[in-house]
Amino acid sequence: MCSKRALLRLSAGALLAGSLVACDQLGLGGGSKPVFKGVDLTGAEYARSLNLPDLDGRNRSLADFKGKVLVVFFGYTQCPDVCPTTMAELAEVKRSLGADGDRVQGIFVSVDPERDTAALLKAYLASFDPSFVALRGSEEQVKAAAKEFKVYFAKVPGKTAETYTMDHTAASFIFDTQGRVRVFSRYGSGAQALTDDIKMLLAEKG
Repeated sequence: MCSKRALLRLSAGALLAGSLVACDQLGLGGGSKPVFKGVDLTGAEYARSLNLPDLDGRNRSLADFKGKVLVVFFGYTQCPDVCPTTMAELAEVKRSLGADGDRVQGIFVSVDPERDTAALLKAYLASFDPSFVALRGSEEQVKAAAKEFKVYFAKVPGKTAETYTMDHTAASFIFDTQGRVRVFSRYGSGAQALTDDIKMLLAEKG
């Protein structure tokens, strides 16, 4: 469950950041600037680091995936719509890219470590693409990662203590092969828009 308020809050901030970067780059000489379908975050002063344990307890960082286009999404396994749709679209994109799909890495950061056990996360992501990596930290670690990415999430009480949902930002962050955040892809943009942006990043040199 993701509120429109939460999505609009981050979308507005990302749009402003992308606009400022675009304005700066318009004043520079040099090569042509890519035009992404998502919000251009090139040069953003956030989403610069990620350090959380994977399902084997090994700390993972952006540097571990250098050389690949990285797609990071914050969600939870019991999400009824946004999370499974996002993971399914990313899996579809990887398949559509053929051999280049091996150069794309999906990262799912759980915002519900209380219920998202390692076994549950492993089975969940395997249902979309076995190459996807899940990161699951303590509540404090997840909050720190979300703060770095300017991601919003909060528990929404249910009828019982176990049936709560999580309100969270519904978007993916796309990083280039050098580990730099480049695109903010909103939920609902569709697989084709995601494919186009990933293709541009895969085509970049250095």
